[in-house]
Amino acid sequence: MNESAKVQGLLICAGAALAALIFGGGLLAGAWWAVAIPVGLLLAFVLGLTFWVGWTIATVDVEPEPGADEPATGPGEAGGAEPGGADGAA
Repeated sequence: MNESAKVQGLLICAGAALAALIFGGGLLAGAWWAVAIPVGLLLAFVLGLTFWVGWTIATVDVEPEPGADEPATGPGEAGGAEPGGADGAA
């Protein structure tokens, strides 16, 4: 792992610790925004992610595999039975 990735990871950890301290201080002070802001941000993130997943599913362009519209036949199936197979024909 390179040095810049480690620095970025430590900065993310420091930011999370700072946010936790601000959140805890707000809860101890009885401020409603200490709960409302993180919950609102989390809700916005989850709803945005849900919308993105739905949009991706709705707009994906799937091409069928070649020969996918032909019925599959194999041993023991119609048209693919082997002599002496499971169907009892010899």
